[in-house]
Amino acid sequence: MSDTKYSPPVQVPGDESAGPANTGARWPLPGGGGLFERPGQEQAEPTQKPEPEAGPPKRRRDPYLDNVKFVLIALVVVGHSLVPTLDADSNRALYIFIYTFHMPLFVLISGYLSRNFWNSNAKTNKLVDTFLVPYVIVEVGYAALRFSLGQKWSLTIIDPAWLNWYLLALLFWRLSTPVWKRMKFPIPVAIAIYLFAGFSEISGDFSMDRFFGLLPFFVIGLVMQPEHFELLNRLWIKIASVFTIVAAATVAILIAPWAKLAPFYFKNSYEKMDLSWYMGLGVRVGLLVCALALCFAVLALVPRGETWYSDLGTRTLYCYLLHGIPVLIAKEQGWLDLPWLHGPLGALAISFSCFALAIVLCLPETRTVFKWVLEPRLTWLYRRPSRS
Repeated sequence: MSDTKYSPPVQVPGDESAGPANTGARWPLPGGGGLFERPGQEQAEPTQKPEPEAGPPKRRRDPYLDNVKFVLIALVVVGHSLVPTLDADSNRALYIFIYTFHMPLFVLISGYLSRNFWNSNAKTNKLVDTFLVPYVIVEVGYAALRFSLGQKWSLTIIDPAWLNWYLLALLFWRLSTPVWKRMKFPIPVAIAIYLFAGFSEISGDFSMDRFFGLLPFFVIGLVMQPEHFELLNRLWIKIASVFTIVAAATVAILIAPWAKLAPFYFKNSYEKMDLSWYMGLGVRVGLLVCALALCFAVLALVPRGETWYSDLGTRTLYCYLLHGIPVLIAKEQGWLDLPWLHGPLGALAISFSCFALAIVLCLPETRTVFKWVLEPRLTWLYRRPSRS
């Protein structure tokens, strides 16, 4: 995301959407949920028959998507922190590499977890609980923070500020899900809309610019099946993925001194990027191909089993919405303007510091402190479903 606007899905306690399994077994369908929602849980085989009074056997959660989400949310923090240092080619190369795929992959996973979103009242209630309410709270909170740091008071609810754009974009992607599920060829249609959107200067109000700019990734995730993730678990694909990432990093280093950043935000029109219509189409097609290649490479290489950061990946909402506070303070206080940060050593230092910050913000203690704000339970707001 740019340094101006940004933000993604939401973690919802108790969600039972299923992520890809770590075995060749047949997977249950995901129950829906946002990018930062907890992945699904699979039925564990009990080692012995439980006593009648013991209740149903415990369910275990597949850690794969948790692992992916933590890696991505850490890259979000790194990307935002690199902005003041982009005059250095090394930092700019890392920024371009990250922005080529990290939000497209976030959106793809959100689409995958949204497949059955409309199948229950509890999930549709999340449109208010975990999108609209946190959106308003975060908008007001960041407006107050900027004002306290000496900036002019600015609060425009329909034009999301900085990292808050994702909540609105995901809301509208979710609302459009039934339409895509009824189409015969949803992916070609989504790509066509993505390409033609570049001919118009789409306003950032309600995150419409990013809605169209990242639409193909959401639709691709929406039509993906669990077996597609299993295809990525093959040795030759993992080897090819390593070469893909190395090649992408090399290209980022080579183009960093002269490449414009606007295309990597997936929102600007061809005119705004100073491109002719045919060059604009070429750039968007090329960026789509590169982003998808990196998305699938990362999905292939992220561990599928339990890791030390699997549990952290269940609370990425908190890192996403809260990391802007220390990053914004660091920018305003000039901490990221130190000369030694503008170079390879500085890029490494920023990256390691941001990963540490991501760990802290994904801890259960962080959720305990901020849950009442970011995950409000508004059961009183809804009618009980009628019993037939």
